[in-house]
Amino acid sequence: MHGDLGIVDPRDVVLAISYSGETAELNLLLNSLKNRNVSIIAMTGGSESTMANLADAVLNVAVPKEACPLGLAPTASTTAALAMGDALAVVLLKRKKFKESDFRKNHPGGSLGERLKVSVSEVMITGEHIPMTQKDTSLRQAVSILNAKNIGAVLIIDEQQRVAGIITDGDIRRMVAKDLDLDTQLVANHMTPAPKTISKELLAADALSIMQEYEITILPITDDQGLLIGILHLHNLIGKGEFRFMV
Repeated sequence: MHGDLGIVDPRDVVLAISYSGETAELNLLLNSLKNRNVSIIAMTGGSESTMANLADAVLNVAVPKEACPLGLAPTASTTAALAMGDALAVVLLKRKKFKESDFRKNHPGGSLGERLKVSVSEVMITGEHIPMTQKDTSLRQAVSILNAKNIGAVLIIDEQQRVAGIITDGDIRRMVAKDLDLDTQLVANHMTPAPKTISKELLAADALSIMQEYEITILPITDDQGLLIGILHLHNLIGKGEFRFMV
C-alpha cells in the first residue's frame, strides 16, 4: 500500500487467501487492485464475505470445523486451502500442456532433476527376473510365473524372443470369473497381442508419460531388432525399489 502496487498491471491475476474473507488489510489491498483492473480469485470459507464480493471468482474452501480442539487455530481450513491450491496448479499444468521435458528444464540440478533424466536401461527389470513364457504355455503355468515374478503380468514371446502378447493379473482374474479351465487353455488364445513396447534409450520420465497416456502400468523393453531385453513396471518409477519419481 506504499508504492509496491506499481509492480501490478491488468495482465496479472491475484489469488487472495483468507478463510473468513474479512481480513481488513487484505480487503483494503484488493480494493486498490480492482482499481488497477486486476483479476482477483478469492480462496475463502466465507462465500458471502467482503473478499468474495470483491473477487471475480470465488473458490469455496469452507470446512465443517477446525481440527484444533479449541476451534481457533487454522488447521482443517489450511489443509483445504492447500488442496485447492494443488488442484489449481494441476489445472494450469494441463492447460499449458506442461510436459516432463519442461519439468527437467526447470529442475536441472538436484536429485529430482537427475532422476527424471535417467534412461530406461538403468531401471528396467532384466534377465531371469522378466516374467515371460511361450505362446503354447497353459494359463495355469502363466499364473505360476506371474506369482513367482510378482510384477503383475506375463509377457508372451515367440521363437525369436519377440514380444507377441501380454497377460496381466487382471486378465487372469477375469478368466477365473468365467470358470475357464486354466490347465487346458493356452496363453496364445487369451493374451493381448502386440502390446506397447519402448526402447531402452528412452528416458524414464518419457516412459512414465507413455504409461499415463495409454493407462498401463507395464512396458516391455525391446532392442533395435524388436527382441525382448527387459520390462518396466510403474513401481520402478514411482513407488517401489530405489528409483522413484517424487512428482
